[in-house]
Amino acid sequence: MSLELDINAGIKAAMLGKKEAELRALRAIKAAILVAKTAEGASAELTEADESKLLQKLAKQRKDSLEIFRAQNREDLAVKEQEELDVIERFLPKQMSEAELRTAITDIITSTGASSPADMGKVMGVATKQLAGKADGKAISALVKELLSK
Repeated sequence: MSLELDINAGIKAAMLGKKEAELRALRAIKAAILVAKTAEGASAELTEADESKLLQKLAKQRKDSLEIFRAQNREDLAVKEQEELDVIERFLPKQMSEAELRTAITDIITSTGASSPADMGKVMGVATKQLAGKADGKAISALVKELLSK
C-alpha cells in the first residue's frame, strides 16, 4: 500500500477519533506529497525513495523547530512540533541504533581506505548514499568525524 493511501486512511481515522495533532501532521504530509507531485518537472507518482526523502525533510523541519522553541522556552509550541514529529516518524523506516551506525561507518571507512579527517568527504559521500533513510545526516557526520580523528 502506498504512503498516500496510508495517509488518506490515517486522516479519516484521525478525523473520526478527533485526534487534532495526528490530523495536523497527516495533513502536512499530504500537502507535501501534493506539492512534490505537482512541482515542475516532477512525475505524477512518487517513488518510495522520494516519499522517504519527503518524510525525512518534514521530520527534520519539526526537529529544528523543536530545538528553537525549546531554546526560547516556548513549550506550548514545542509540544505541537513533538506531536507532529511522532506521527511523521511512524511512516519513516526504522532508524539505525548508534552501535549499528558505528559498525556501518567503520566498514565504509575500511572499504574507502580513509585514514584521516582529510578523507571525510570521501567517506561521507559513500555513507550518505548507503545509509540514506536509515540514519540522520548529523549523526552520520558526527560519527565519521569522531572515527577519522582517532
